[in-house]
Amino acid sequence: MAIHSMTGFAQVKGQANGGLGFTLSLKSVNHRFLDLHFRMPPDSDALEMKLRRLLKEKLGRGHIEVSVSLDRGEQGDLAVNRPLVAGYVEAFRGVARDLGIAAEPDLNAVLRMPGAMDSSTSTASEGIHSAVLAKVEEVLDRLEEMRSGEGRDIAKELRDRMTRLEKATAEIEKLRSAMLQAHFERLKSRIQELVGAHAEEARIIQEAAVLAERSDIQEETVRLSSHVQQFLALLKTGGEVGKKLDFLLQEMNREANTLLSKTTGVAGQALRITEQGLAMKAEIEKSREQVQNLE
Repeated sequence: MAIHSMTGFAQVKGQANGGLGFTLSLKSVNHRFLDLHFRMPPDSDALEMKLRRLLKEKLGRGHIEVSVSLDRGEQGDLAVNRPLVAGYVEAFRGVARDLGIAAEPDLNAVLRMPGAMDSSTSTASEGIHSAVLAKVEEVLDRLEEMRSGEGRDIAKELRDRMTRLEKATAEIEKLRSAMLQAHFERLKSRIQELVGAHAEEARIIQEAAVLAERSDIQEETVRLSSHVQQFLALLKTGGEVGKKLDFLLQEMNREANTLLSKTTGVAGQALRITEQGLAMKAEIEKSREQVQNLE
């Protein structure tokens, strides 16, 4: 299955049987869940409910702005529901008289009131509903094409970053013995300072070895390698993997932090482990920024 970005835009135009044109647009950005927002002409509740149901069946995650706008240019003069508009105007004036206010209604605002436009040109008609719904598959196909294209680009970048993480982990594993020796020598010297010259050499060596073992980073490197392999497998599987990839990156970051904490204060060649650990954290953070955009 393909991996999809949550970022995309698609737009289609259509026309109802009566000649009324419309534009259906979908704009998608990243979000933790599927979050649908509609910008529709007046009296479009029924159409919105149908669109909402269709989009929930096709989309997994993302903040989706759904817009339907009407193009009345080919219809000439608009039909106005004059009795209803007159009723709005009279009601406004009646309230103004009762309150002793000298005011006149804003005609632009009145014409935007529900039902002000004649039902023959309203999106509430079955003709407009059917025409818009007939274009849903097309606009979704266009959105998926854009989102899948960006998803491929993101997946490629993530694979490259995982390759660099693998190399850094392998380099750290090669340096592990040098770090253990550095820990051992540092701890041995510290123990001698604390207990003085009368302590048994064998006991000092034993205690230093135990403390150095606790500072071993093998467990962290093994887990990092495992997480990277799981990450690459998910990229290969595809589908809605964004949340799983983000979880794995959180685990990688935790292991990198632990690794760095164990190398604090280590000098010599083992300092290269700290350098590699910091580089790994940078790769992980950049990967998380990209994964936030995946469905």
